[in-house]
Amino acid sequence: MSAPDPYATSERRALRDLVTEFTRREIVPHLTAWELEGCLPLDLHARAAESGILGIGFPEDVGGSGGDLVDVVVMTEALLEAGGSGGVVAGLFSHGIALPHVVDEIHRRRDRGDHAGAEHLEAGVVRPVLAGERIAALAVTEPDGGSDVARLRTRAVRRDDTSWSVTGAKTYITSGVRADTVVTAVRTGADGAAGITLMCLDPTAPGYAPPRPLEKMGWHCSDTAELSFGDVPVRDADVLGVDQGFASLARHFVSERISIAVTAYATAQRALDLTVAWARQRETFGRPLIDRQVVRHTLVDMHRRTDVARRYARDIAWRHSRGESVVVEAALAKQTAVEACDFVVDRAVQVHGGMGYMRESEIERHYRDARILGIGGGATEVMVDLVARLLGLSASPSA
Repeated sequence: MSAPDPYATSERRALRDLVTEFTRREIVPHLTAWELEGCLPLDLHARAAESGILGIGFPEDVGGSGGDLVDVVVMTEALLEAGGSGGVVAGLFSHGIALPHVVDEIHRRRDRGDHAGAEHLEAGVVRPVLAGERIAALAVTEPDGGSDVARLRTRAVRRDDTSWSVTGAKTYITSGVRADTVVTAVRTGADGAAGITLMCLDPTAPGYAPPRPLEKMGWHCSDTAELSFGDVPVRDADVLGVDQGFASLARHFVSERISIAVTAYATAQRALDLTVAWARQRETFGRPLIDRQVVRHTLVDMHRRTDVARRYARDIAWRHSRGESVVVEAALAKQTAVEACDFVVDRAVQVHGGMGYMRESEIERHYRDARILGIGGGATEVMVDLVARLLGLSASPSA
């Protein structure tokens, strides 16, 4: 007898139905307008919070809806396959990569008896974001740094016994234009990974320059910004553990990479569904496209790649939720799903023909949105080299 499918429990089927209905009602009718506006409205966050979607994966003791990474997987699949977009996932859930670091610090403070410090972060940062009242972003990447987190140069220095001063710049920051709290990686110690700290920056603080919106190839409804800091003050209460930032980033990069893999294969599934429907209704030379062998074989290949990526990423997400170490597998799941998505959206545009190239086509949006997935959360090339090192594969015995 096969083991029960953890993705098909009654609770998770209900979650899928909830997200599907929410997406069709609250997102799909407005998505084109949001793409033109270049951002999501704050009231979408509030409606998502009211429905219980915004806080999925966050513990109830800090205002979340509970659940684990498997629930986040189910939610992401449902949102994309119901007609949402990668840009919506990025913009509506940017707190998904920012708040885990804050929640960890809340629990650390509680464990050591610092209840006032824990309450400061819980009431001032986490609960308002999970209630859809405020927006949180994570700022790691720098203009000349890319995926090389250990060499970031934004620096924090002591102002006095209770505060710091932050100077530097960040770029490609999702929700950076709208953010009310920016969890920022800064250097507080020596060069290298050991000297990195995460701090919660307030965009209204002195020295925090107005965010510069960045125009992008895709994810048009998700605002992206370049940020500049000139002696921005940060209180000790908003520091998430001095010199502990790299370890926190590395720990949560695993779930971020799995989430990107889910976005990739769920986007591929939506593109496949749209392409099958198009091939059934579109006629060329007196016959539906799906009657053409070459088209049917293309659809099969799209299905195969999507299904393999889904099964692999789901397995890794399940293992991660059970506490297993899946650093290598998460990186490979991301690569596998991104490659599948790249192939599927490309073939989807081809089968749609001229309509696939038009902005009025949903396929065109998925084609644009998919391109970032092999870059964000660690570029594919960086991930492959990371896996090589973790597997003990080096260019030479001394490398």
